[in-house]
Amino acid sequence: MPEDGTAVPLKLYYRIGEVADIVGVEPHVLRYWETEFRSVRPQKSRSGQRVYSRRDVDKLIRVRDLLYSQGFTIAGARKKLQQSGHEPSPTGEPALLAAQGIRESLLLLREDVVASIQRLSSIASDPEQPLTQEIDIPDDDLA
Repeated sequence: MPEDGTAVPLKLYYRIGEVADIVGVEPHVLRYWETEFRSVRPQKSRSGQRVYSRRDVDKLIRVRDLLYSQGFTIAGARKKLQQSGHEPSPTGEPALLAAQGIRESLLLLREDVVASIQRLSSIASDPEQPLTQEIDIPDDDLA
C-alpha cells in the first residue's frame, strides 16, 4: 500500500483510466507526468494502450503526493525523487565531456575535408598542373 493510504487493487497491470481513478487525476495529467518523470514510463500493449504496473501506480501516487499535498513544483518533485533514488538522474557530466570530445573530433575532421576539397578544386581548375600530386597523409590518420 502506498504511503498516503490509497488502496491499489491487486492486479498485474492497469489501464490509464484505472490508474487515473486510483491516483485521483485525469488521464491527460498522467500522460504529462510520463514526459516529466523518467521513472514513470508504462509499457504499451499491442493495441498501443498504456499498461501500468503496480510499481508505476505506486510511483504516480508518490508524485501526486509531492505535487498536490506537499506543494512541490515539477522540478522540485523530480529532484526529491532523485534524492530518494526513485528517479534516475539526468545524464551527467561524463556524458557531456564525451559529447564535447566527439564534437571537437568532428570539427577537426570537417576542417580536413574542407581543405581537401579546396586542394582538389584548385587542381581541377588548373589544367597545366599534373593530375597526380602527392598528398601527405600522416600515419596516425590511417588508424
